[in-house]
Amino acid sequence: MNLRQIRYFIAAAEAESVSRAAQELGISQSAITAAIQALEYETGASLFVRHAKGVRLTHEGHQLALHARRIMAAVADARRAVSARPEAMSGDLNLGVTHMVSGYYLADLLARFRRGFPRVDVRVVEDERTYLEHLLVNGELDVGLLLVSNLQDRQALESEVLVRSPWRIWLPEGHALAAGNVLALADLAAEPLITLAVDELTETTTAYWQRQGLTPNIVLRTASVEAVRSLVGMGVGLAALPDMAYRPWSLEGDRLEARELSDPIPTVDVGLVWRRGAPLRPTASQFLDMCREYSPPHARRRLMGS
Repeated sequence: MNLRQIRYFIAAAEAESVSRAAQELGISQSAITAAIQALEYETGASLFVRHAKGVRLTHEGHQLALHARRIMAAVADARRAVSARPEAMSGDLNLGVTHMVSGYYLADLLARFRRGFPRVDVRVVEDERTYLEHLLVNGELDVGLLLVSNLQDRQALESEVLVRSPWRIWLPEGHALAAGNVLALADLAAEPLITLAVDELTETTTAYWQRQGLTPNIVLRTASVEAVRSLVGMGVGLAALPDMAYRPWSLEGDRLEARELSDPIPTVDVGLVWRRGAPLRPTASQFLDMCREYSPPHARRRLMGS
């Protein structure tokens, strides 16, 4: 089965006549007849019923026509993608990001996109997830880059996960609990805890504590990941944070240790969000395609070291 046979088959199906299809394509009737016969031989099915005025698709012919049109549409998309020159694309991209995602993924993604599409003007809005959802639904943003695990308006918004980040426990070097490789929330109940008050992480972790019938001993809330690192490193308390925030090579990294959490807490998922049912602008489509190929630098380092 090849594209020429498929193209001739579609022409005959739409014209309901081999002779008319041949005229429209500017080829001989025998070429179309040979293509149809080859497809019937390969599929083992009769694709057309011949009658006095032309041809009519059989049930099997209708099934093949459905797939054949999809194949030709995919080929056309592939041609457009290859022929498009990223450096020639212009326009703008309105991107929304939440605070934590901005700190860990935005810089690398923007640098990659601007290298590939230098003439596209990228405008970034950093705010809370609820407000970004509002802007996306209203069409004021093209794409959101946020924690899709917390997404609320799933009827109006499409989403796609890029990175799944499990929870880890941060401890100061030499802490008694660091003797174990895996910890449970119950192990932390008597410990002073420091929480990160961005992207609803405090609310999320508190909810999981409550489901376990436990009350966390929160001694400090901060919006700074660097503050959490410093405070934990100095022994002020422990912290439960998504794995993506852990940086063993950071300034405080040599004073921190991290352990896995045994409780079945869902991962924190970073992903893309856009308005459901609305056609994406070319700049937004290109940004989504680039993000789908993205692997965070720290994730690559962990894979190389594992």
